[in-house]
Amino acid sequence: MQPKNKLNIKIDEKIGEGVYANFFMISNSPNEFVIDCGRIAPGLPNAKILSRIITTPQQAKQLLDLLKKNVDKFEDQFGEIKLFGKSGEKDIGFKSIS
Repeated sequence: MQPKNKLNIKIDEKIGEGVYANFFMISNSPNEFVIDCGRIAPGLPNAKILSRIITTPQQAKQLLDLLKKNVDKFEDQFGEIKLFGKSGEKDIGFKSIS
């Protein structure tokens, strides 16, 4: 007997390769969150957006919870993740647009 809530997930080979992103911008409206994922390289003036995720506020909050749980699990196993750029360094990485 199969579990009731079993979900089969398939991933396209190209999507499975993944995309490296080190730059994120998040904007929202009352109905959706838009998460842009991009890459910025040292010495280059522009970031390139490589992927855009559009989701509901409820799904964005679920993503936040999942990320928090996974970061906590990672830090329990490997130690605290140090954040750079908090003490007056250049502001690169996550951006929030209101």
